[in-house]
Amino acid sequence: MLILVVMKQRSTTLVTSGILTKFALVAAAVLMSVATPLALMPRAQADQYDDKINALKGQVSEFQTRAGELRQQANTLQNELNRLAAEKATIQTQIDLSQATYEKLVLDIKDNEQKIADNKEGLGEIIADIQVDEDISPLEMIASSNNIAEYVDKQSYRSSISDNLQQTIDEIAKLKKENEQKKIDVERVLADQKTQREALAAKEAESQGILAQTRGEEAAYQQMSAAKNAEITKLQAQQAAELAARARTYGGGYSALPGDGSRGGYPTKWASAPMNAYVDNWGMYSRQCVSYTAFKVQQAYGNMPYWGGKGNAHEWDDNARAMGLKVSSVPAAGTVAILNDGSYGHAAWVESVNGDGTINISHYNVGWAGEYAEWNNLSPRYFDSYIYFGG
Repeated sequence: MLILVVMKQRSTTLVTSGILTKFALVAAAVLMSVATPLALMPRAQADQYDDKINALKGQVSEFQTRAGELRQQANTLQNELNRLAAEKATIQTQIDLSQATYEKLVLDIKDNEQKIADNKEGLGEIIADIQVDEDISPLEMIASSNNIAEYVDKQSYRSSISDNLQQTIDEIAKLKKENEQKKIDVERVLADQKTQREALAAKEAESQGILAQTRGEEAAYQQMSAAKNAEITKLQAQQAAELAARARTYGGGYSALPGDGSRGGYPTKWASAPMNAYVDNWGMYSRQCVSYTAFKVQQAYGNMPYWGGKGNAHEWDDNARAMGLKVSSVPAAGTVAILNDGSYGHAAWVESVNGDGTINISHYNVGWAGEYAEWNNLSPRYFDSYIYFGG
């Protein structure tokens, strides 16, 4: 403003070249004194912050990727542990069955041994009786019998008892031998099953160790991610503070207000959701500055252009020019204010223009937290350009 005043000062009288020279030097001094504050005015060094923030985000992304890989490995290991546990349970059931079979065979063998002993004792008594009977001559046996038929029956009975008893002993002995072989077989199976169980237990212990290590590595990467995110939050807060300082430096009695309860009318679905949770109707992420201004344009004029993936704030003025929309350095109510600093820039909605030329704006995400805010009495020089969507 002062530059224009100096340039308009013209003398109506003739002056000498020396006077002109002096006047030029004074004017130059005045120009420098006016221009220097503007040049040295502490603009937000958004590029510097964005570079740091983007670098940290890249690290966070790498950490999260590695943590995700480790989580997947851990899940695989956990599945393997679950499988091993199921196999162990199956083997243990088989061991329990084999052990029960073994114990039954031991009892059966013991029972058979007792039966053999009992039958041998009975056989001994019968043999002794038969031996006593054999000491009796046939004539004496006939004499002791009522008739020949009784004599024959006695002979047949004695022979039958002896044969049956011997057959029983042979069968019991055979069963004992079979059970002993089964016992050997079961012992071998039982030993194999116990070996399998021990191998599974060793494999399980190894997998549990690897799982614990993997979980620990995942936690470490998550902690590093959290630390980098904390740095990002700190840098974003510093950047927001610097933007606010820039606003104050540009004068006009800048003040920030909490904003109205309706957040400028921004849809509750987007405003209440986590930041970047949705993509709005114009391809912008929710609770970003550009999503809010796109909504305000649609609300005010019934049409918001779809930028086709070129929706960062610092791209809006070029997009608007390409569409033939008016882009000016002079603000008006209902225009979108654009700041081109940084990797993304910033966009705000001009609510009104005050009598002294300062502006009142509403915007989202100036502090990187996806928040709604209102700034009043802000110098229009804070922004680089204003887009007239309404013509």
